[in-house]
Amino acid sequence: MEVRGPGGWFPVCALTALTPGRGAAALLPDGAQAALFRDRTGAVYAIGNRDPFTGAQVLSRGLTGSAAGRPYVASPLLKQRFDLTSGVCLDDPGTTVPVYPVRVREA
Repeated sequence: MEVRGPGGWFPVCALTALTPGRGAAALLPDGAQAALFRDRTGAVYAIGNRDPFTGAQVLSRGLTGSAAGRPYVASPLLKQRFDLTSGVCLDDPGTTVPVYPVRVREA
């Protein structure tokens, strides 16, 4: 699996390393962290790992779910939900986290 950051595509892990419904963190070349997710349908997502409400790098440890058909992760600290496709906070739409394009390469 690869994530596109400011410097182009960067390999982060094998798709099989992601457990559906759980997150994993990856350090990107520019020092940012991405939270990686694979849902139960096999779709993959990457958003910034930093919770904008606390500053902690914890979104990869959040609980995943969906609201009105939108996949999200809830921060494990204050429970705000972030849309995995847009990065918008569902509980405070003026707050966002970065979203990284993801591609899966066949081995």
